[in-house]
Amino acid sequence: MNIGEKLKNLRYQKNLTQEELGERTDLSKGYISQLERNLSSPSMETFLNILDVLGVEPSEFFNEKLYQARIHYPLDEQTIYDEFDLGYKIKWLVPDSNEFEMEPVIITLKSNSKYKSFSPSSSETFAYVKKGYITLKIGKQTYTAKSGECFYFKAHEEHQFLNESTKDAEVLIVATESYL
Repeated sequence: MNIGEKLKNLRYQKNLTQEELGERTDLSKGYISQLERNLSSPSMETFLNILDVLGVEPSEFFNEKLYQARIHYPLDEQTIYDEFDLGYKIKWLVPDSNEFEMEPVIITLKSNSKYKSFSPSSSETFAYVKKGYITLKIGKQTYTAKSGECFYFKAHEEHQFLNESTKDAEVLIVATESYL
Protein backbone atom coordinates (compact mmCIF):
# COMPACT_ATOMS: atom_id res chain seq x y z
CA MET A 1 0.00 0.00 0.00
CA ASN A 2 1.39 3.37 -1.04
CA ILE A 3 0.22 5.65 1.78
CA GLY A 4 1.80 8.78 0.34
CA GLU A 5 0.14 8.31 -3.03
CA LYS A 6 -3.25 7.71 -1.39
CA LEU A 7 -2.85 10.89 0.68
CA LYS A 8 -1.95 12.82 -2.46
CA ASN A 9 -4.97 11.44 -4.35
CA LEU A 10 -7.29 12.35 -1.47
CA ARG A 11 -5.82 15.86 -1.38
CA TYR A 12 -6.46 16.19 -5.14
CA GLN A 13 -10.03 14.97 -4.69
CA LYS A 14 -10.60 17.71 -2.13
CA ASN A 15 -9.05 20.30 -4.49
CA LEU A 16 -6.44 21.27 -1.92
CA THR A 17 -2.87 22.33 -2.54
CA GLN A 18 -0.11 21.01 -0.31
CA GLU A 19 0.05 24.46 1.24
CA GLU A 20 -3.71 24.49 1.99
CA LEU A 21 -3.58 21.02 3.54
CA GLY A 22 -0.57 22.11 5.57
CA GLU A 23 -2.42 25.19 6.85
CA ARG A 24 -5.43 23.13 7.89
CA THR A 25 -3.28 20.59 9.72
CA ASP A 26 -0.64 22.96 11.12
CA LEU A 27 2.03 21.23 9.01
CA SER A 28 4.42 22.73 6.50
CA LYS A 29 3.99 22.39 2.74
CA GLY A 30 7.39 20.68 2.67
CA TYR A 31 6.32 18.07 5.22
CA ILE A 32 3.13 17.33 3.26
CA SER A 33 5.31 16.88 0.17
CA GLN A 34 7.59 14.46 2.05
CA LEU A 35 4.58 12.43 3.24
CA GLU A 36 3.18 12.19 -0.28
CA ARG A 37 6.55 10.98 -1.59
CA ASN A 38 6.89 8.49 1.29
CA LEU A 39 10.06 10.24 2.47
CA SER A 40 8.65 10.71 5.94
CA SER A 41 6.19 8.91 8.21
CA PRO A 42 3.71 10.88 10.31
CA SER A 43 2.90 10.19 13.93
CA MET A 44 -0.46 8.51 14.50
CA GLU A 45 -1.90 11.79 15.80
CA THR A 46 -0.69 13.69 12.72
CA PHE A 47 -1.93 10.98 10.35
CA LEU A 48 -5.40 10.95 11.95
CA ASN A 49 -5.51 14.74 11.81
CA ILE A 50 -4.70 14.68 8.07
CA LEU A 51 -7.40 12.08 7.43
CA ASP A 52 -9.90 14.16 9.42
CA VAL A 53 -9.14 17.23 7.30
CA LEU A 54 -9.48 15.13 4.14
CA GLY A 55 -12.82 13.77 5.38
CA VAL A 56 -11.82 10.10 5.44
CA GLU A 57 -12.13 7.56 8.22
CA PRO A 58 -9.04 5.38 8.83
CA SER A 59 -11.08 2.26 8.01
CA GLU A 60 -11.94 3.77 4.60
CA PHE A 61 -8.34 4.79 3.97
CA PHE A 62 -7.02 1.28 4.53
CA ASN A 63 -9.85 -0.49 2.69
CA GLU A 64 -8.16 -1.47 -0.58
CA LYS A 65 -11.45 -2.33 -2.28
CA LEU A 66 -12.56 1.31 -2.07
CA TYR A 67 -9.49 2.36 -4.02
CA GLN A 68 -9.51 -0.25 -6.75
CA ALA A 69 -10.71 1.04 -10.09
CA ARG A 70 -13.87 -0.60 -11.33
CA ILE A 71 -13.80 -0.74 -15.09
CA HIS A 72 -16.62 -2.97 -16.29
CA TYR A 73 -20.31 -2.75 -15.40
CA PRO A 74 -22.25 -5.60 -17.03
CA LEU A 75 -25.83 -5.16 -18.22
CA ASP A 76 -27.19 -7.25 -15.36
CA GLU A 77 -25.84 -4.70 -12.86
CA GLN A 78 -27.61 -1.76 -14.49
CA THR A 79 -30.77 -0.62 -12.76
CA ILE A 80 -33.89 0.44 -14.63
CA TYR A 81 -36.48 2.68 -13.04
CA ASP A 82 -39.54 2.48 -15.28
CA GLU A 83 -42.01 5.32 -14.88
CA PHE A 84 -43.22 5.14 -18.46
CA ASP A 85 -46.78 5.87 -17.29
CA LEU A 86 -45.34 9.25 -16.21
CA GLY A 87 -43.54 9.54 -19.53
CA TYR A 88 -39.99 8.41 -18.75
CA LYS A 89 -37.69 5.50 -17.99
CA ILE A 90 -34.23 5.82 -16.38
CA LYS A 91 -31.39 3.33 -16.73
CA TRP A 92 -28.56 3.78 -14.22
CA LEU A 93 -25.45 2.57 -16.03
CA VAL A 94 -23.22 2.37 -12.94
CA PRO A 95 -24.62 0.86 -9.73
CA ASP A 96 -24.36 3.19 -6.73
CA SER A 97 -23.20 6.03 -9.01
CA ASN A 98 -24.93 8.52 -6.74
CA GLU A 99 -21.99 7.92 -4.37
CA PHE A 100 -19.47 8.96 -7.03
CA GLU A 101 -18.52 12.27 -8.63
CA MET A 102 -20.38 11.48 -11.85
CA GLU A 103 -23.71 9.82 -12.40
CA PRO A 104 -24.29 8.37 -15.89
CA VAL A 105 -27.86 7.48 -16.88
CA ILE A 106 -29.90 6.94 -20.01
CA ILE A 107 -33.34 8.52 -19.95
CA THR A 108 -36.02 7.51 -22.41
CA LEU A 109 -38.81 10.06 -22.77
CA LYS A 110 -42.16 9.27 -24.38
CA SER A 111 -43.39 11.65 -27.04
CA ASN A 112 -44.73 14.92 -25.60
CA SER A 113 -43.46 14.17 -22.10
CA LYS A 114 -40.98 15.64 -19.65
CA TYR A 115 -38.59 14.58 -16.95
CA LYS A 116 -38.71 16.21 -13.52
CA SER A 117 -37.49 19.76 -12.99
CA PHE A 118 -34.22 20.30 -11.12
CA SER A 119 -33.38 23.15 -8.77
CA PRO A 120 -30.22 25.19 -9.29
CA SER A 121 -27.05 23.46 -8.09
CA SER A 122 -23.30 23.42 -8.62
CA SER A 123 -23.68 20.36 -10.86
CA GLU A 124 -22.20 20.19 -14.34
CA THR A 125 -24.15 18.16 -16.87
CA PHE A 126 -23.36 16.57 -20.21
CA ALA A 127 -26.28 15.20 -22.24
CA TYR A 128 -25.94 13.32 -25.54
CA VAL A 129 -29.10 12.73 -27.57
CA LYS A 130 -29.03 9.09 -28.71
CA LYS A 131 -32.43 9.05 -30.41
CA GLY A 132 -35.05 11.63 -31.37
CA TYR A 133 -35.16 15.23 -30.17
CA ILE A 134 -34.63 16.54 -26.64
CA THR A 135 -35.46 20.03 -25.39
CA LEU A 136 -33.57 21.52 -22.46
CA LYS A 137 -35.18 24.35 -20.53
CA ILE A 138 -32.62 26.08 -18.36
CA GLY A 139 -33.72 29.26 -16.65
CA LYS A 140 -35.72 31.21 -19.23
CA GLN A 141 -33.82 29.74 -22.20
CA THR A 142 -34.85 26.76 -24.31
CA TYR A 143 -32.49 24.64 -26.43
CA THR A 144 -33.26 21.67 -28.67
CA ALA A 145 -30.85 18.96 -29.81
CA LYS A 146 -31.42 16.07 -32.19
CA SER A 147 -29.84 12.63 -32.36
CA GLY A 148 -26.04 12.95 -32.36
CA GLU A 149 -26.01 16.40 -30.76
CA CYS A 150 -25.32 17.26 -27.13
CA PHE A 151 -25.68 19.76 -24.30
CA TYR A 152 -23.10 20.75 -21.71
CA PHE A 153 -24.10 23.16 -18.96
CA LYS A 154 -23.60 24.27 -15.40
CA ALA A 155 -26.86 23.83 -13.53
CA HIS A 156 -26.90 27.27 -11.90
CA GLU A 157 -30.57 27.72 -12.85
CA GLU A 158 -33.66 25.55 -12.67
CA HIS A 159 -33.63 23.11 -15.59
CA GLN A 160 -35.64 20.31 -17.17
CA PHE A 161 -35.42 17.86 -20.08
CA LEU A 162 -38.47 17.50 -22.34
CA ASN A 163 -39.49 15.58 -25.42
CA GLU A 164 -41.80 17.88 -27.38
CA SER A 165 -41.78 15.68 -30.49
CA THR A 166 -44.20 12.96 -31.62
CA LYS A 167 -41.65 10.14 -31.25
CA ASP A 168 -39.87 8.68 -28.22
CA ALA A 169 -36.43 10.11 -27.47
CA GLU A 170 -33.38 8.79 -25.61
CA VAL A 171 -30.62 10.82 -23.98
CA LEU A 172 -27.40 9.82 -22.20
CA ILE A 173 -26.82 12.15 -19.25
CA VAL A 174 -23.64 12.35 -17.18
CA ALA A 175 -23.92 14.74 -14.26
CA THR A 176 -21.65 15.61 -11.40
CA GLU A 177 -22.87 15.44 -7.78
CA SER A 178 -26.12 13.78 -6.76
CA TYR A 179 -28.20 15.01 -9.64
CA LEU A 180 -30.84 12.46 -10.54
